This record gives sequence, C-alpha cells and structure tokens, in this order.
Amino acid sequence: MEFFATHFAFMSTPEGWAALVTLIAMEVVLGIDNLIFISILTNKLPESHRARARRIGIALALVLRLVLLGTVAFIVQLTTPLFSVFGHGFSWRDLILI
Repeated sequence: MEFFATHFAFMSTPEGWAALVTLIAMEVVLGIDNLIFISILTNKLPESHRARARRIGIALALVLRLVLLGTVAFIVQLTTPLFSVFGHGFSWRDLILI
C-alpha cells in the first residue's frame, strides 16, 4: 500500500492530473509522428521489405521512448546536493536542467 501512496500521490491533485493528461497527449502526438515518419521512410524500400522494416522501426521507436522516459525518471531522483553557491545547493538534476 505504501508503494501506491508514494508513487501515485500525484493523482490526488489537479496539477498531477494536468501533468498526466499533458504527458499522454505528448506521447500520442509523438507516437503518430513516429508512425508517419517510419511509413514515409519504408515506402522507399522494395515491397518485400516494407512490412519487416515498419515492424522493426516501430519496435525501436517504442524501446527508445521507454529508455528516454526511464532516463528522465532517473534524473528526477538526482536531488542530493553536490555543492552550494550562496546558500543554494545544486544537485545533478539542477545541473542537467540548467
């Protein structure tokens, strides 16, 4: 039960729901963009290779998207201050976002 309380606390606030809806909308738009881009590229291939190339392209796009989302989730957790400047601590997350 503690897992849900810590990982799904965003669902109890309007800001969390807005962020979730925004993320879903972005993923849908980027997914459609991937499909169109892969379709355009694979149309240049011979007919016998198109279906396989589309499957491989979509699979790679999905894997890359999951890796990038995992990387973002990892970066969000990097909150331990590395150094302080004028009383403000800077973490890896802060440095990456800067």
